[in-house]
Amino acid sequence: MDTSRIDGQVVLVTGAASGIGHAIARACVAEGVTVHLADVSDAVHTEAGKLSGTGNGTVASHVCDVRDRDAVRALVDDVVAASGRLDIAFLNAGVNGAPSLLQPGGAIDELSFEEWRRVMEVNLDGLFHCLQHSARVMKRQRSGSVVVTASTAGLRAEPRVSYPYVASKSAVVGLVRQAALELARFGVRVNALAPGPVVTNIGGTGPRPASSVAAWEDSIPMRRWGRPEDVAGMALLLASGAASWMTGGVHVVDGGASALTQIGSDALPAPDTTAP
Repeated sequence: MDTSRIDGQVVLVTGAASGIGHAIARACVAEGVTVHLADVSDAVHTEAGKLSGTGNGTVASHVCDVRDRDAVRALVDDVVAASGRLDIAFLNAGVNGAPSLLQPGGAIDELSFEEWRRVMEVNLDGLFHCLQHSARVMKRQRSGSVVVTASTAGLRAEPRVSYPYVASKSAVVGLVRQAALELARFGVRVNALAPGPVVTNIGGTGPRPASSVAAWEDSIPMRRWGRPEDVAGMALLLASGAASWMTGGVHVVDGGASALTQIGSDALPAPDTTAP
């Protein structure tokens, strides 16, 4: 038996209309699973249509705002009603809609509370809702696998991203480990992915400044940004039987970036010594 396969499973992917979530969904369809795509954008229906017929899997789509706990409950209930069970949950929905520490407005005394809450509501509250309701079903089944998209920014300070992103992803890591402790005896595994810089729309849909792209690439030993497909492979591995004795782990996928010091101290914000 090839334990690295997940064929025949019922899968939910949040944040599935683009980026890492879409790459995971596409890989699931190729594996021959029943995959439910969920996203806050109704573009998820279009993307599901494109995936239908591309592999042996069955595809369904749902619009869901993970910040809404009642909507998340309904989403999970709809998956179970349609497919009978929930074997794998890829909880991927996330945002980074605030300026970084190195950008105007990103300093701790400049960042607005509204920007803080917007990121935390999706990345932490939304994950809590999705994890809670996935666990509700999987505990009853006495089986299941949850794979959460965290970030290398949840493992260390990262000045090139925002305060709420670092804080939320750090909390995500703790939430994953805590849930893994509880759910282990129910036959449910919970693991996290920690991607480094990956080419997605999480920072916006426009082109990135060339200087920013180059600075990130300088911090990656493999000398390139990650692709969503680079992360999807690890996600499927963690969900599969090949990882049957793995739970509570945080698995870095970053081209070696976390093995390096990200930034020199001279690049950090400093007081203006010329001011009167």
